[in-house]
Amino acid sequence: MLHIHSCTTMGKIIFYEGRNFQGRHWECSSDCMDTFRHFNCCNSIRVSGGHWVAYEKSHYMGYQYIIGPGEYPDYHSWMGFNNCVRSCQMYAPYRGSYKMRIYNRPDMMGHTMEFMDDCPNLYERFRYRDIFSCNITEGFWIFYEHPNYRGRQYFLRPGEYRACGDWGCHNPMVGSFRRMRTVM
Repeated sequence: MLHIHSCTTMGKIIFYEGRNFQGRHWECSSDCMDTFRHFNCCNSIRVSGGHWVAYEKSHYMGYQYIIGPGEYPDYHSWMGFNNCVRSCQMYAPYRGSYKMRIYNRPDMMGHTMEFMDDCPNLYERFRYRDIFSCNITEGFWIFYEHPNYRGRQYFLRPGEYRACGDWGCHNPMVGSFRRMRTVM
């Protein structure tokens, strides 16, 4: 059974209920805040255009997965914690510079450091594991719970994040981060 969600954007993501692109599937080409009516579970994904953030829960909540063009034959291949995807957003390509400031206290207080590049081990550079707030001034960034880009992922757009909950986490621990670079 094929369902198509059409839009005039350049991106397309296809969600499959079975592993290795088997079973019922749904094509999406724009943001969707609740995928529940289209499929029950998600065990594989194909992205033929655009860059996406898939969320474990509806309304862009829960675990976040940053997914670029390519094939993902099972949920482990996109670093998924389970086979549940309930919402997704496409984000525009970005070709500019990158800049952010992180803080070890809420409301952009405490020790601070500015970054313009990737950081595989935040503690080695900043000497703090807990990041309670940040200000993204340029570019898209991905925070990871553990060093070397592992664990839960958090997608951050330009803006002020006065508490770690503002980017969707309940634990302020950030082990690494990288710039979200898109090539289209």
